[in-house]
Amino acid sequence: MAIVNAAPGGRELSLEAGSLARQANGAVVVRQGDSIVLATVAASEQPREGISFFPLTCDYEEKLYAAGRIPGSRFIKREGRPSEQAIVTARRIDRPLRPLFPKHVRNEVQVIVTVLSADLDNIPDILGMVGASAALTISDIPFDGPVGSVRVARVDGELLLNPTYEQRDMSDLELVIAGTREGVIMVEGAAQQVPEDVIAAAIERGRDATLEIIEAQERLRAQMDSPPKREIPVPDNGDIVQALAPYAAQLRDAVQSPDKKGRERAMQDASMAVIGGVLEQFPERYSEIAEQVDQVIKQELRRLILDEGRRPDGRRPDELRPLESHVGLLPRAHGSGLFTRGQTQVLSIVTLGGTGEEQIVDALPEERTKRFMHHYNFPPYSVGETRPLRGPSRRDVGHGNLVERAIGAVLPPEDEFPYTIRVVSEVLESNGSSSMASACATTLGLMDAGVPIVAPVAGISIGMVSDDSRYVLLTDIQGVEDFNGDMDFKIAGTRDGVTAVQMDVKRGGLSRDVLHGAMEQGRRARLQILDHMATTLAAPRPELAPHAPRIFVIEVHPDKIGDIIGPGGKIIKKIEADFGVKVDIEQDGRVFIAATDAGGGNGALKTIEDLTRDITIGETYVGKVVRVTYFGAFVELLPGRDGLIHISQLARERVERVEDVVNVGDEVMVKVIDIDPQGKVRLTRKGLLPGGEETEERRPSDDRRRPSDDRRRRRR
Repeated sequence: MAIVNAAPGGRELSLEAGSLARQANGAVVVRQGDSIVLATVAASEQPREGISFFPLTCDYEEKLYAAGRIPGSRFIKREGRPSEQAIVTARRIDRPLRPLFPKHVRNEVQVIVTVLSADLDNIPDILGMVGASAALTISDIPFDGPVGSVRVARVDGELLLNPTYEQRDMSDLELVIAGTREGVIMVEGAAQQVPEDVIAAAIERGRDATLEIIEAQERLRAQMDSPPKREIPVPDNGDIVQALAPYAAQLRDAVQSPDKKGRERAMQDASMAVIGGVLEQFPERYSEIAEQVDQVIKQELRRLILDEGRRPDGRRPDELRPLESHVGLLPRAHGSGLFTRGQTQVLSIVTLGGTGEEQIVDALPEERTKRFMHHYNFPPYSVGETRPLRGPSRRDVGHGNLVERAIGAVLPPEDEFPYTIRVVSEVLESNGSSSMASACATTLGLMDAGVPIVAPVAGISIGMVSDDSRYVLLTDIQGVEDFNGDMDFKIAGTRDGVTAVQMDVKRGGLSRDVLHGAMEQGRRARLQILDHMATTLAAPRPELAPHAPRIFVIEVHPDKIGDIIGPGGKIIKKIEADFGVKVDIEQDGRVFIAATDAGGGNGALKTIEDLTRDITIGETYVGKVVRVTYFGAFVELLPGRDGLIHISQLARERVERVEDVVNVGDEVMVKVIDIDPQGKVRLTRKGLLPGGEETEERRPSDDRRRPSDDRRRRRR
């Protein structure tokens, strides 16, 4: 067993290997405070046949036992599908690791990170990222690591490393950063309209901290006396590479087309022609030839950009594709926005609901709710393909989460806009950075719905093509540039600053010059997109969409909540049925009424006001007679609250029978003259009549008079 420690930012974490999961190729336990994760890696002995990609799988397992909780479902008491946060974390683990495996590896590799213990201070996802790299480092699996990972937050202007949950929630900037000794290779996070220079400073601060974690992993490997890395033979394709050399110009010409479909057809035709020509020399090596043809296409595209400064569609490196946008496309939706950038097109649809429609998230460290949800869908027709629809993929969840964080920074607080907001972004056409197009379409849809966002948000993706001595940054990368390039740097924000970033580097590490250049190029492109969006809709509409619910808010004393709900929910259900509304009540006494029309909302509001209002002596009410007895009439003053008009208080003159003055169902104006210690309310009608007395004391025996007494008096 081996244990090493590191303390990035002064907060100690430990890495332990050799005690758990010893059948795995590598297993490391990472601990910080009372948060503990187990990271394991395993690899198949033989490569998978017939594939041209590296089969890596990363899973992040959130077990609720880690926080001492039992899953919330009444019928199923075990974890099922990973939570959205677990999927996002699994992607964060995957993205910095994948580029560091040898390109020719086809053995299946699986990384599983299990949260064993979770406290309320130390966030376990960073521990999982560190543990996954450490497990690969001490294993026999070929891996060009280690990778160091940290979280950087800014609280009151100070950059903190690996903040606690509380510090993260207080921060205006949160970034997860991963890097090798060469530089930063992954960044993901969100901010509250923070300037680019602050983002860059945070990345550099995190970069320095990753080196300490890398050194700790190297010490762990040395202590473990780890086995040597496997020797996986590199295919000898030199003869095929040489045979393909005469076809390079032909493949290079096929890459150059502004139309995606036309370019793909030209590349497909050229590739098949080249493969057919070379296959005559090597008839048994079709898959090797096809793989090398893809490599030639990649090399020729890079030469086109680096040597000639031309992109496949003819644009300049910093040039955006044509922009187009529309709002209000769907008549029944609460808001809709369509954003098109070149051959990438996204339609975002906004739905508003009451506070009771918030999502309950049953995840670590504790259950929470979400009032804003962004869901991203990438259907196969968006890229001209066919495949079964099987629900959102990990990519869909990750892109949706990125846009959710980008837009969340500009949403109004709940006390100003008490709505649950759901936005669905449907990718209708995709040729590069559909997630950032979703941010633009979502902004337009929210403004169309009348959501008072703080400022419009736009997003763009910056790519890079480089060799050993040169690099070119590319604004608004399309699919072929993303696939064959070295970087994908997504940046979203307002005119004032950044709200979300996500960066992946496929080659080497990100230098300081590239970082600052990408941030500045992204800022200029973002401002250009925001200028365009303003020509379609510059600010949120002043009124909500006609079909959006109206939210009425009232605050009552918490002791009155039971009066609104009633026995078994009888009263609240009646209010919802009578007025066609949805009523949600918070424990602090806030009551939210969601109504599709103002009349129903106002009616429900008045009913709840009446239910929770205190009856006071001297106040006048118009009530309905609900019961008549020989000694008086009971009048409903407020829902569920009655008072008694004694027969002597009905009129100025003497009343023989109550029914001579009022009957059940009559509405009468009354005044409260007394409330006894038991809460019984005495009323007067006579006191409101001209010349009437406001009060008249009852004789103690009035309510006890028998009907025979009245008849005896009448006979006399």
